[in-house]
Amino acid sequence: MKDLSQLDVKGRRVLVRADLNVPLEGDVITDDGRIRASLPTIRDLAGRGAKVIVCAHLGRPKGSPDPKYSLAPVARRLGELLETEIAFASDTVGESAQSVVAGLGDGEVALLENLRFEAGETSKDDAERAEFAGRLAGLAELYVGDGFGAVHRRHASVYDVPEILPHAAGGLITTEVGVLRRLTEDPARPYAVVLGGAKVSDKLGVIANLLTKVDRLIIGGGMAYTFLKAQGFEVGRSLLQEDQLDQVRGFLREAAERGVELVLPVDVLAAVEFAEDAEYEVVDATAIPADRQGLDIGPRSRELFAGKLADARTVFWNGPMGVFEFEAFSGGTRAVAEALVASEAFTVVGGGDSAAAVRRLGLPEDGFSHISTGGGASLEYLEGKTLPGLAALEA
Repeated sequence: MKDLSQLDVKGRRVLVRADLNVPLEGDVITDDGRIRASLPTIRDLAGRGAKVIVCAHLGRPKGSPDPKYSLAPVARRLGELLETEIAFASDTVGESAQSVVAGLGDGEVALLENLRFEAGETSKDDAERAEFAGRLAGLAELYVGDGFGAVHRRHASVYDVPEILPHAAGGLITTEVGVLRRLTEDPARPYAVVLGGAKVSDKLGVIANLLTKVDRLIIGGGMAYTFLKAQGFEVGRSLLQEDQLDQVRGFLREAAERGVELVLPVDVLAAVEFAEDAEYEVVDATAIPADRQGLDIGPRSRELFAGKLADARTVFWNGPMGVFEFEAFSGGTRAVAEALVASEAFTVVGGGDSAAAVRRLGLPEDGFSHISTGGGASLEYLEGKTLPGLAALEA
């Protein structure tokens, strides 16, 4: 995979596929982590005299313009962080985009409007996607893939454009791939993985693959209740995927056969309802009352999980331990994050809600070896899948 240093960019138009898919409340960005992660590549290119054309998506519009998914707030924040004016195109490949690109000087930066305002970006029809990719590529002379959070998508800007233009990987993708290779090819041991989040079904492939690689698998969050149920325990009104019970029983058997230590919560905060101010009590994970639901791991589980991470030399964490958005049920996620910060291991936070939780809880980002920008992409890489965006950059 070619990196940025191998491209001669001075005076040339460079299309950068970034990941700027940040959370918004109205037009206010609530977490600018992904914008910050994109800065080094943009600065590098602009500093070498490139005409930098940044493209990205935001949310899931239906292939046509939708004001609530506009990248205009991102353009403002990007300009603040770069301390320069960003030329913002009000469309993706139309008259505004062409005019903005034509007006760029060496070292200047433009941002195109949301790629997903064009149906061709996400189309499953190869011809429709290729047609849009051709128009997008027509704006530039070179392509840099730097949107790690999108490399698992076979989208025009990720997969098709690098087939048209000379290309290289940006610094963010180069870093992310290096970290993931370290997790998969020769991890320092003991190697522990912490998985949380709502659904087991979202992580079936990664669990199956990790059981062949890790020494310790720690399960929290909503998905833990399906594991507890698979062991024969009642879980009350906790989140449960009954259709996954047989699959989870298979995981339990395989872990035992392979000697992988599979760690589940021993106590939970059992609430009467799913609400920020819900009344709750600490109960054994094996005795959740029928009228209650687990919304976080309990104090003994937090201590147990932290203890299981203390001697690890490699740790990957993806998914919160509870409903961290509710203060009362954020303690489990905080305990795992603090255990990683205290650890001397190589620690990787696997993007998505885990990365958001680190920032929301006010934990030091430099306390972790790496915080990924791509939750889904990280998991698919660890699952052993070929990621279309990476395959295109390697071609």
